[in-house]
Amino acid sequence: MADYDMGADLFTLTDEEGVEQTFELMDTYEDKDGNVYYALVPYYENPEEMVEADTELVILKSEDDGDEETLASIDDDDEYERIGKIFMDRLSEMFDDGEE
Repeated sequence: MADYDMGADLFTLTDEEGVEQTFELMDTYEDKDGNVYYALVPYYENPEEMVEADTELVILKSEDDGDEETLASIDDDDEYERIGKIFMDRLSEMFDDGEE
């Protein structure tokens, strides 16, 4: 992971083609096997851009190669579906609680 701003929960990630994009951390989840997953959405400095954008939740898995932690896409469809459902349920609960 490149940059992490503790105040705003922002990650600047570099993809395989060297393109950087900033994401806002929505949630993290650690499963019973110790795998850590991150739910992120693209970050926009201008709130209007965020409203207009077709924002999709990005789910990445933490991988530790000994030297540094990297975030990688989840290649296994079953794992992705399982973790995606967990995040959607958790995020739904977070936002539903805020409306009461």
